[in-house]
Amino acid sequence: MLHQQQVTKTMAGTKRETEHGEEEEVEGTTTTVSKSRSTAFASGITIQHLTDRMAEFAKERDWDKFHSPRNLLLALVGEVGELSEIFQWKGEVGRGLPDWDEAEKQQLGEELSDVLLYLVRLSDICGIDLGEAALRKMEINALKYPVNICRGSSKKHTQHSDSTSNDVVQKLDDDKTCGAVGGGV
Repeated sequence: MLHQQQVTKTMAGTKRETEHGEEEEVEGTTTTVSKSRSTAFASGITIQHLTDRMAEFAKERDWDKFHSPRNLLLALVGEVGELSEIFQWKGEVGRGLPDWDEAEKQQLGEELSDVLLYLVRLSDICGIDLGEAALRKMEINALKYPVNICRGSSKKHTQHSDSTSNDVVQKLDDDKTCGAVGGGV
């Protein structure tokens, strides 16, 4: 399902308008976020489909007893290490991997898939809706990194001289509205 939504943030508050013309006021800062809510990858596969398949895969093998959050996180970190090895010593790599052969691209796809599948399984075991958490994190990052302040800059939000994004982050921290979602994109 695809859901179009336009969000406009202002100093006075946030007006959120959906495709049905609904509007609501929420406190915010100046930025605009346009997003299409879709839980499907380009291939049509959804996060929920992967979650269900991973749960079935583990159940068939009687692996649920091994799938604690800690164990899944450690397995995920191991897979990220394997993914990193593919890029190690290659220097900068162009978009689309123009200098890579098909075997290298296939190996990369397999390691990316391992990371994704462990992440999906970890989120399921922890009771986190990964799609919703990711969209929420993108909204938080849009507040922390307003286009008019951060465009073309790799600085962390705390390094910008404009206090607006830092004020937003402080408010989010004070309100505990960002939960356990951390880090920047």
